Amino acid sequence: MPGPCAAVARPRVELIVIGASAGGVAALLALLAPLPARFALPIVAALHLLPRHDSQLGRVLGARLSLPVREAQDKEPIQPGTVYVASANYHLLIEHDHSFSFSSDAPVSYARPSIDVLMASAADAYGPALAGVLLTGANMDGAEGMAAIKSGGGLTIVQQPQDADVATMPEAAIARCAPDHILPLKDIRHMLLRLGHDAGAAT
Repeated sequence: MPGPCAAVARPRVELIVIGASAGGVAALLALLAPLPARFALPIVAALHLLPRHDSQLGRVLGARLSLPVREAQDKEPIQPGTVYVASANYHLLIEHDHSFSFSSDAPVSYARPSIDVLMASAADAYGPALAGVLLTGANMDGAEGMAAIKSGGGLTIVQQPQDADVATMPEAAIARCAPDHILPLKDIRHMLLRLGHDAGAAT
């Protein structure tokens, strides 16, 4: 039997959720564009979007990524190897059957879609099989969501504030939940590649 100080293996990650605000499109491109087409995990991203405009985020990412990119749809089941982006003017939630749902509840931290809402629902649905990534941003959205992921046993990764275009969001999450990793984008990208490799090897 392993001794009392033996490392405990972390459960295999089955979903990655990412939140960002100011500077987030460039950060997402830097993070996701290098991922290979064979990347095994689904990724769900929420960025703060203006409610009066159709989101172009899916088109922007789709033109640059090797992975398929789609705007998440209400009741749609989550598929591996796909990048989903939240729609403008709706909260995006993840249900226990690993499908999406929409909510038109009031904005949270002045945002709809809210990163906190997405991450907290994903933490409920996936528990320790979830990885959360919080990137650059100008308010505190995402701090409570990352705390929910950590409380559920999931993996928490925050962009290093010095590496972010706007440090407010990473700093709030670091103060709130003491994330597992605080890294520059290039190192977060390497971590995602490892998570995807592990997921692919296990299938």
